[in-house]
Amino acid sequence: NTGCKSEGTNSWYHGMISREEADQLLSQAEGSYLIRESQRQPGTYTLALRFGNQTRNFRLYHDGKHFVGEKRFESIHDLVTDGLITLYIETKAAEYIAKMTINPIYEHVGYTTLNQEPTLKKHLPLSPDVPVPAKDDCNAEERLTSLVRRATLRESDLTPKYEKVHNFKVHTFRGPHWCEYCANFMWGLIAQGVKCADCGLNVHKQCSKVVPNDCQPDLRHVKKVYSCDLTTLVKAHNTKRPMVVDMCIQEIEARGLQSEGLYRISGFSELVEDVKLAFDRDGEKVDISSNVYEDINIITGALKLYFRELPIPLITYDAYPHFMESAKVTDPEKRLESLHEALKLLPPAHCETLRYLMAHLKRVTDYEKDNLMTSENLGIVFGPTLMRAPDLDAMTALNDIRYQRLVVETLITNEDVLF
Repeated sequence: NTGCKSEGTNSWYHGMISREEADQLLSQAEGSYLIRESQRQPGTYTLALRFGNQTRNFRLYHDGKHFVGEKRFESIHDLVTDGLITLYIETKAAEYIAKMTINPIYEHVGYTTLNQEPTLKKHLPLSPDVPVPAKDDCNAEERLTSLVRRATLRESDLTPKYEKVHNFKVHTFRGPHWCEYCANFMWGLIAQGVKCADCGLNVHKQCSKVVPNDCQPDLRHVKKVYSCDLTTLVKAHNTKRPMVVDMCIQEIEARGLQSEGLYRISGFSELVEDVKLAFDRDGEKVDISSNVYEDINIITGALKLYFRELPIPLITYDAYPHFMESAKVTDPEKRLESLHEALKLLPPAHCETLRYLMAHLKRVTDYEKDNLMTSENLGIVFGPTLMRAPDLDAMTALNDIRYQRLVVETLITNEDVLF
């Protein structure tokens, strides 16, 4: 929709005049502007703006707000002010802007330094005046080092370093702001840069393309458990897997493995929703014990709902076609090889969560005489829960269901080999 708002009532609107007439009117003052209607295309409008002793012409649009590019403005005055700032910066500092991302301060100060977790200090070489420990002391030190190493390994098992891309959104900053990547001023009237919705990092739009994938989500920004990106959630809480997965599985294994129709029978939907809201509100402090939720099917329902509501499924959209191809391989050995390769395509946090879930479902099948849940039955339940077809038509999606079931069934049966 092209056009401008209340054209007749504004002094900057000059009707259907030619480009030459506009140039003549604006030649007196730098920064002056007007809007004219196109003679060749009536109903379309051009913003003519005087900058650098020449008149620049921009096609002007209006959809409730005024815009010539990505940014949208409440008034023509704001649009022109922002445009003049941008033109001035880009003209006077073009070379500087081009070099902004070359020597960023990002690695040296600020965001990454503040968010780095403390690491064990490396052993420094001994200086000549430090006495060399006796042999027994050396053995003791070796034993100690070995203990420290084992403790460090255990610690790193608990908090793996998952890589996560920043979740940048265009942002309007109030007052002066500086880019946290290149340390340069963020110019413009509105939408001066982008802000990561998960960790709060503020950078220029052009800098956002070169910022490393090292987002450290902040719990102040990550306010939900359900419907939150899986890697974002585990990084925000500094855990190996989503706490909802660990807590639900622990509760199910403590009191539900022999329950008939486990995962197949649905819990009362209002109570399942209640568990979801409790996790969103209280996180790991939530009480999902039998004192609060006697029916184990409410807990299994809450776990399935968590996986269904993931914005990116546990078996991601990118990896989905490879899992589908694996399921279509008829030779059992080759199918396992193909699935093993497909698993490598999952982000580490997704793969770890899938491994933990499959090990749990394998334990569920150990009690199939009581719960009547075979790996095939669990595949039927979890296939469409863990993987969703990316934008497929209804018929293809329907056809994929049997392969989804087969993927999950094979993962459960062979979890000890595949993970």
